[in-house]
Amino acid sequence: MATVITNLLSAVPFFGQDLVELIWGGFSVSNATLNRFFSLHFLLPFLLAALVVAHLMALHTHGSNNPNGISSNGDRIAMHPYFTFKDLVTIFAFLLALSVIVFFYPNLLGHSDNYIPANPMSTPPSIVPEWYLLPFYAILRSIPNKLLGVIAMFGSLLILLILPLTDLSRIRGSQFRPAMKLAHWFFIVNFLILMWIGSQHPESPFVEVGQVATTFYFAWFLIIVPIIGIAENTLMDLAMDNN
Repeated sequence: MATVITNLLSAVPFFGQDLVELIWGGFSVSNATLNRFFSLHFLLPFLLAALVVAHLMALHTHGSNNPNGISSNGDRIAMHPYFTFKDLVTIFAFLLALSVIVFFYPNLLGHSDNYIPANPMSTPPSIVPEWYLLPFYAILRSIPNKLLGVIAMFGSLLILLILPLTDLSRIRGSQFRPAMKLAHWFFIVNFLILMWIGSQHPESPFVEVGQVATTFYFAWFLIIVPIIGIAENTLMDLAMDNN
């Protein structure tokens, strides 16, 4: 799997192969590569935990927007202890579900090829990434061009950053937006389809279904969300004019 992931960087023009060899620490996956991967996977959780703490500090200091789309200046609720204990309920529920999987069903979300001893000279034909990476793996495989596939895979994550710009509706959140609620569930179903496609062999009809699902994924951010926002704003203006 390390060979597959690191070889994605070879799609970078001009110095892609040099970048791959720099990460490998040699001309192939070796003990140096495994040490680097182990160090990364050991340090990354601490970095993510620090980012979560920084996020909570910023949220506690500056607050958050009201999803109802109305001002709440006259009726504010302190984050602690109200929202602190409310979030702890969700955290403990998640830890309970995670503990059940870890201690009782450790192979539930795994793949049988993960038990094949590592061999840098051979990659199993049906190996797939972990379940939480399957949608992005499906996006990568849906585009025949290697460079464009890598760009699309990373773009599927970075496109989340443009959502505040493409959501043109005057109402923040989806509490009073039935069309946006429906589009949201379409997006979730499409994401689950991508997850299923990523676990299948890259053959017909899975490739074609993955291409359609990938197109819908990007269209949701770039086309569907702006159109819903414009339509809602237009209907709101018409209703106000009639009144």
